[in-house]
Amino acid sequence: MAINIIVAVDLNNAIGYNGDQLAYISADLKHFKSTTTGSAVIMGRKTFEALPKGALPNRRNIVITRDVSWSAPNVEVVNSVLEAKDLIPYGENAFVIGGGEIYKQFMPYASRLFVTHILHSFSPADTFFPEIKESEWTEKDCTEPFTDEKSGLEFYFAEYNRKGEV
Repeated sequence: MAINIIVAVDLNNAIGYNGDQLAYISADLKHFKSTTTGSAVIMGRKTFEALPKGALPNRRNIVITRDVSWSAPNVEVVNSVLEAKDLIPYGENAFVIGGGEIYKQFMPYASRLFVTHILHSFSPADTFFPEIKESEWTEKDCTEPFTDEKSGLEFYFAEYNRKGEV
């Protein structure tokens, strides 16, 4: 089992405000879709409820919630990070897709980070991604910056591997 995290962060590691992401960048959404399709995606209930069309197609949707009575179509519901981890068979990839508390809880288990770095500081922001510590992570791949035509925001994609792992 490989736990990966995929996230878009601003210059201050902000990822959201008022239950929504900070920016919608077309190339980032396409990158997210191509990276996660065919894999399991793990998210918190609030992240799931923010999805415009419910469960993400062509992916195994796993939602973590403390509410034992909560359910949704085409979703596997668990009540803890460990339960979610236990659902991923050896040799399969899973992508943690948010929100902030779920990212924080999965950081110790993640092998790779797929990060879209948005070269902007959003204000206000109320949800943040944990610090990517150089002592724990090595940048493996990094693209040149792109500019989103619609928003004018500059961004780039980076992949990090946990030190000591392939």
